[in-house]
Amino acid sequence: MSEKKEGKLELIAQKHFSSWDEMYLVVDFLNKHLKDKKVMFGLNKKNGEMVMSIYEVE
Repeated sequence: MSEKKEGKLELIAQKHFSSWDEMYLVVDFLNKHLKDKKVMFGLNKKNGEMVMSIYEVE
């Protein structure tokens, strides 16, 4: 019998953007309204740029 790991994240895509102070609001909006589609969005700051990541939630 195989066990399925709940909540596992698989990276689908990443995009680098110039820093924008309110980008976190976009990510928050996407996470709130698309959570039933089994996707999750992340935001990190790296080397002066913002990196948005899209994950599939299994």
